[in-house]
Amino acid sequence: MTMNHVNRMPRITRREFSALAAAPLLPQVALAQTSAAPPLTTRAIPGTGERLPVVGLGTASVFNSDDEPTRRAAAQVVQALVDAGGRLIDTASTYGDAESVLGKVIAGATLQGKIFVATKLEAPDAAELQRSLARLKMAKVDLLQLHNVRDARQSLAQFKAWKARGLCRYIGITSTYHGDFAALEAVLGREKPDFVQVDYSLDNRLAEERILPLAAEVRAGVLTALPFGRARLFRAVRGKAVPDWAQDFAGSWAQFFLKFLLADERVTAVIPGTSDPAHMMDNLGAMRGRLPDAAQRQRMIAFVNSL
Repeated sequence: MTMNHVNRMPRITRREFSALAAAPLLPQVALAQTSAAPPLTTRAIPGTGERLPVVGLGTASVFNSDDEPTRRAAAQVVQALVDAGGRLIDTASTYGDAESVLGKVIAGATLQGKIFVATKLEAPDAAELQRSLARLKMAKVDLLQLHNVRDARQSLAQFKAWKARGLCRYIGITSTYHGDFAALEAVLGREKPDFVQVDYSLDNRLAEERILPLAAEVRAGVLTALPFGRARLFRAVRGKAVPDWAQDFAGSWAQFFLKFLLADERVTAVIPGTSDPAHMMDNLGAMRGRLPDAAQRQRMIAFVNSL
């Protein structure tokens, strides 16, 4: 992953950042929870036309432990997602206990059928799939992805067979390692999965050049991981207010960063991770209201590059 000067800034958590900068913007964030809120933004999955709300939930590093505090936080975040009209949750077999935590939360709240569940396997291995389904307490998932594709010759034949058997509705591939993008491109172009998941953020736009055009060509949906650039973006704007010229479409920095990505119609959904229901609601605010136009996106890039 390419790095720039913002990576060397002092670390700040989003919770600390919110206390410093987000409070004046809470009335705008809360708009998404009122009856006067703008319509929910959804995008069609290219291969089928099924529509997904454009903001989901990522679970890497946030639901790692299957303990009571983690399950309680997960239940609150998932309920916030559903209450705001969201559906998509992305996890993986290697995210600690995240699959188990989600399985218990979804089953306990009787949310099966209301959540679009995506998980990932490290290999086309039947035992790994059965373990994931058992942890999730599900007979099938919506999206089954091959995690961290590295081999340009990788076949998705087993994933396609599982899809034909009804163990998943869609299949996909992922990578957040730029050195593996050539392999990802080869598999995406040859195997034509339903989805591809990559890292993409306002300060990390390589996927915009290499992956998104090919995804559009093969009609694959795009999920964007790490949309806050591993918190680099929050560190970069620490102590700053959302610019006046962006406040009519972004009620917070989170919405500023997410709406930059969603303004590219090739992006099906963004999947920021959080264990905080307030942050979940803030993120979900990006599903409503207008998106920046092309000129504003360029201004957003210039703004972040100037920090």
